[in-house]
Parts: sequence; C-alpha cells; structure tokens
Amino acid sequence: MAPSAGHLRPGRYLAFFALIVVVLYALVFFTGSGKPTPKLGIDLQGGTRVTLTARTPDGGQPTRDSLNQARQIIEQRVNGIGVAGTEVVLDGNNVVITVPGAQGDQAKSLGQTAKLGFRKVITSQPNTPAAPPASGNPAAPPASGTAAPPSGSQAPPPSSGAPSSTPNGGGGAAGAPAQQPPSTTPSAPPASNTPAAGGQAQTPIQQAQAIRQNPDLVSTDQAKAQAAQQAALASLTCAPNVGDPLEGNDLSDKPLVACGDKDATKYVLGPQFLPGTEISSANSNYDQQRGQWVVDLTFNGSGSKTWGDFTSANVGTQAAFVLDTQVVSAPTIQGAILGGNTQITGQFTQADAKNLADVLKYGSLPLSFDSSDATTVSATLGSASLQAGLLAGAIGLIVVFIYCLIYYRLLGILTILSLALSGLLIYAVLVLLGRWIGYTLDLAGIAGLIIAIGITADSFVIYFERLKDEIREGRTFRSAVPRGWARARRTILASDAVSFLAAAILYVIAVGDVQGFAFTLGMSTVLDLVVVYLVTHPLVAMVSTSKSTFLSNPRNLGLGAVQRLASERRSARPAVGRTNVKEA
Repeated sequence: MAPSAGHLRPGRYLAFFALIVVVLYALVFFTGSGKPTPKLGIDLQGGTRVTLTARTPDGGQPTRDSLNQARQIIEQRVNGIGVAGTEVVLDGNNVVITVPGAQGDQAKSLGQTAKLGFRKVITSQPNTPAAPPASGNPAAPPASGTAAPPSGSQAPPPSSGAPSSTPNGGGGAAGAPAQQPPSTTPSAPPASNTPAAGGQAQTPIQQAQAIRQNPDLVSTDQAKAQAAQQAALASLTCAPNVGDPLEGNDLSDKPLVACGDKDATKYVLGPQFLPGTEISSANSNYDQQRGQWVVDLTFNGSGSKTWGDFTSANVGTQAAFVLDTQVVSAPTIQGAILGGNTQITGQFTQADAKNLADVLKYGSLPLSFDSSDATTVSATLGSASLQAGLLAGAIGLIVVFIYCLIYYRLLGILTILSLALSGLLIYAVLVLLGRWIGYTLDLAGIAGLIIAIGITADSFVIYFERLKDEIREGRTFRSAVPRGWARARRTILASDAVSFLAAAILYVIAVGDVQGFAFTLGMSTVLDLVVVYLVTHPLVAMVSTSKSTFLSNPRNLGLGAVQRLASERRSARPAVGRTNVKEA
C-alpha cells in the first residue's frame, strides 16, 4: 500500500532542495574569479575554433603521450596570440583550438609541426636586464650569484655492448631540470627597427628576425659579433606565458637568440646543425651506479655521424636542444660521442627526466595534423545566435506554461514553479562546470536544454495523469496523490533512464557540437529527477493535505471533469445487495 500524503513530510524534501540551491549558488558567487555566468562557446560569443586531426607517418593510431605533447606545444603557440580565454583541448585524436574574439585567424596555422633542433651555444647570460652579456667564451659560466645556465653531461651509456666514446676520466656535469621554458618576446625594439624600405613599418616577425637572427651574431669579426650579440640579448625579455613572434617559422639555417631554463638564461645560438628528426629514441631511466635519473638518447645512422662529428670538434662547449624558439636543455659536452648513444645526466627528478625525454622524443612530432574543421564566428553573429537561442527557449517555456495553466490550472502553476527551480539548478551547474572543467555552452547545448524542457514537463504530465486515473477509480484527491505517485514514479524513472542512456551513448560516439547537445540533454534529464522528487511531488502532497477549500477544490486543480465522471460511475452502479426485478 502506498504511504499517505500526510506521512510524506514534504517540508523536509523542500528544505533539502533549498539547501542544494544555496550551496550551488554559494559556490557560484563566492568561489572562483570568473563572472557568475556560463562559459559561452565561440558560436555564441564570437571567435575561432580549429579542429586538427592527428595522423602518424605509418597511418597508425597516435599514442596518448604524443597527443599530450602536441597539445602542450600547440598551447604554447596559442598563448603567443595574446588573447585571454584561449583553450587547447584533446577530443579523441583531435586537438581543438578555441580562440574567442576577433583575433583568432592565426589559430588556423598553429597546427604546423613543432621543430626540434640542435644548435651550438655561442654565448649566454643570465636573464637580468642590467647584467652585461657573457664573454665570447662558449663554455664560460655566468657571473657568481646569478642563475646558472642549464647544463648536463653527455656520454654514452655505461651498459655493456654500447660503444664507449667518453674519454677516460670524463665526468658528468650538473644537468638542468628538463622543463619546457616559457615563450619569449622581444622588449621594445632598438632604434634600428625603423620602417622597412618603401615606407612600410616592419612586422613584429621582421623586427625579431632582424635582431635575433642577425647574421652578425656569428660573424668572424669579433667586434661586430659582440656588438650584435649585446644588442640581441638586450632586446630579448624572457617572461612566462608570452608568445614569441618567431615561433612557427623556419629558423634552422640562421643563428638565434632564445630563452631557456625557466627564464633564467638567454642564449646566443649558432645555426641548427642537427634536426630533431634524427632522434630514434629518448627515454628516462634511473642509473643505479650514479644513483640519479638520466635521459638516454639514441640517434639514427646519419644523425649519429653528425652528432659524433660535432661533439668531437666541440668538447667542453654547450649544445642546446631547441624546440621551435625555446631552449629546453643545454648540456655541456664532456667528450666525443660516437655511435649515436648519448646519456644526459644532471640533478634530474623523475618528472624532470621524463619531461626532457618526452620533448626529445616528441618535439619534432611524429604526428602531422590536418585541419579537419575551421570555424570563425563574428562577435555580432555570436550575439545574435545567443539571442535567438534564448528566444527559442523562452517561446518553448511560454507554450508549456499556457498549456499547463489551461489544462491543469493550479497544478499547472506548480509545474511552472518546478520548471523555474529546475532552471535555477541548471544555470548554477553550467556556471560551475565552466569553471571546473572548462565546459562551454554552445548553440547545440542550448538546443539540448530546450528539448529538456519537454522532458521535464513530460514528467509532470505523467504524474498528473496518474492522479486522474486514481480519481476516476473513485478516490479523493488526497488519497489519489500517494497512489498516483507510486505508479507515476516508475514510469518517470523508466522514461528518464531511456533519455539519459540515449544522451550518454550520443556523447560517447559523437564529437564536437553534438557532444554539447548530448551533455546538456543528459544533465537536464538528471536534474529533472531531482526536481520531480524534491519539489513537484512534495508540493502536490502539500496541496492535497491543505485545509484550504480553494486549494482542495478539484475544479481549481483541473480535476473537476474527472471527479464528475467518477461520481456518475458510482451513481450508475447498483447498490450492494440489491437486484432489479421486473414484475411479471
């Protein structure tokens, strides 16, 4: 037997729902630094979205490590655009770049494969604006009291069978942690950055190339080289999360001035002598003999020869590992390294060694990217789309409200109140999801919310129609509520379970905008159950137990016709114990 409405204690359910709402909105207004509004997709606020599909040279499935490394490299390039709110996320084998606003056209070319290369360190200096450049001695350390440049020893691994090319007595110097340094940007250009011939001003890329890739940097004229190096080092400011105008350009055949070691050091580098594509493997391992983490690096055939020739001619100097325009490590060569097997040692933690190995392994990405989709939406069109979506939702709500008021009257008002509270829940959840997991509401998501209005209203219709069934059977409104709820909730659970299952499957197998539709549809379906259980049913139970004649009047609840039908059926039934006998 279903429990009576009086035993439900609807006040407890409503209080619990109120607590949920208070907690959610306390998180919305008193946590996080963003505005208390949902995070909008570019189709609602304007911007550019580029979807890059990864592919490997052999056509196989890209590994998760390579995809993550590609995402990090592309994210550094995106930061160089200088627009707040940019995002780079993985979506299966796709890298999705989102740049809000009107400056996103550059994002369409960010899928170019990052290039790792090896360069000779000509000179270096600490990243201190007042500090003079280091001397021309390539191996000279920086002045005392400043941050040391990243260094490391490079020698063949001690394992048996590997060619040993380290001179006797050669030891390992301290190595720098393998962190990818932040991007770099030139400070105010010197007076030499005048407009180019023809009266046109130089672009930031042209200005940076004229200073940081000046051929005089490696001039045989020492005075000319030193002047160019001083000017280039003075023009470069290393700072976190700042883009480099040279990034993504072909820089291999020219010298380069770059930053490294977490902004601590500036480097003057020679032209690239070995591309990163010559690396066949790079792994982090724990050296039991030294008691420290090391990185084992192996070159292929042609790379082994080039590396061996360079190390033989440059013992005691630094070789920089450069990813695009960033020095990720600059170890000191301890001896000629022949055979292609190199070991980088230093004060590495396990994470440092793995990071460096990943950069060396994936820096020159074994992935190519095809731009499978590129969408640009103006801010005006995005605003118009948002207004259209909100208008469609408002029209849908108004139609539902009118239907419920005409057909269910007072119960329709409860339906409107339940929908309004459901909207409060959905809004808070969307704001928090935007902050916590970066969820963005797009047009497809709004479509899912609009459809969810129908799903939520359908739950109320199921409940109210079950109440009518009970009243048709002759029960009063008060006794019909618990019995009708017991029958309706099974149908509501089954209906919402099917909707949620469909949304979940769609979310898993779909990509892009369709996922946004499926996400909001599934989320709204779950919140529909919360509202029906904690708000709608308790409110109906409160009305059924009310002593108010207005609230208990079936006509005011849209149940008058059903109750009249039930009365007519009862009056048409013969009384118990009586039979109609026709006299002969």
